Amino acid sequence: MHAALLSVTIAPGQEDAARAALHDQIVPRVKSAPGAVAGYWLEPRDGKGWSTVIFETEEQARQTAPPAGSKPSDFVTVDYVEFREVVESF
Repeated sequence: MHAALLSVTIAPGQEDAARAALHDQIVPRVKSAPGAVAGYWLEPRDGKGWSTVIFETEEQARQTAPPAGSKPSDFVTVDYVEFREVVESF
């Protein structure tokens, strides 16, 4: 398994809209992606959010995760993307 690790910036004052877009658009899209196993989106702090999504293969993770600099919604910008192999889980 492989993880896609993402850091995002949420536009000031758009936290509620970003959360709605996450719930209504982003999570359903990622959940239906090939090889998606699990996803975790952490509560944002100071306009920054983090997510970790687990996929069966690195290729699937790379095909699904948005690139750094992209805007998955009007108020969210992807700052950082990294892919890592999952070496343990419970």
